[in-house]
Amino acid sequence: MTILQLIKEYVLKQQLIIFLIFALVACKTFAQTEFPLTPTELPQTQTEPTALQPEAKTDVVILKDPEILATYLLAPGDAIEITVWKEEGLQQQQFLIGPDGNIVYPLIGTITAAGRTISDLNELLSVKLADYIADPSVSVKLLNNQGNAIFVIGKVNKPGQVFAGRRIDVLQALSMAGGLTVFANESNINIQRRIGNEIRVFPFDYSNVIDGEDLDQNILLEPGDTITVP
Repeated sequence: MTILQLIKEYVLKQQLIIFLIFALVACKTFAQTEFPLTPTELPQTQTEPTALQPEAKTDVVILKDPEILATYLLAPGDAIEITVWKEEGLQQQQFLIGPDGNIVYPLIGTITAAGRTISDLNELLSVKLADYIADPSVSVKLLNNQGNAIFVIGKVNKPGQVFAGRRIDVLQALSMAGGLTVFANESNINIQRRIGNEIRVFPFDYSNVIDGEDLDQNILLEPGDTITVP
């Protein structure tokens, strides 16, 4: 075999090697390429809620537990419905308890509803209406307890309004608000309460109360109180 033939054979081998290397690289690149999904593979957009999806939460909390309702004290801002059986014009009348705690009822006039249980108000209405209606049958229904709200703001896990069917203290309100966050200043919490045109501030040291100290700081809250957690 001549030198020229040897050179040609060597060149052909080098070209073949280069071609094989190129082919391997091309195959690897193709395998790693991500192609868009075909129309049949595209994920379906869900437009209608399924039964597993939770219902939207609302801010209105309506008490339905009979035991809680039996001891619940009505507060300014609560909405109630009053019905007098078989008395036309006194069916399903709705009232919003005013800031002064009163409602104005036909025939009777102004009566104080705040601070009474539903049963107490029912009895009071029955007694007052007995002067105008023979043996009145009165029914009082709580439509919502928006008035009996405590506000918790600042570094808690669920800031906002807290509704309760009975009087609660500061620790209970903080618990209902999801507890303090890790960034909360436990020693400088305060409760603000409006009394007339003034605002009174009550200090609350969470760490001390949890440790069983200064328990008098864990006061019973009034509707409208605001707990601030810095």
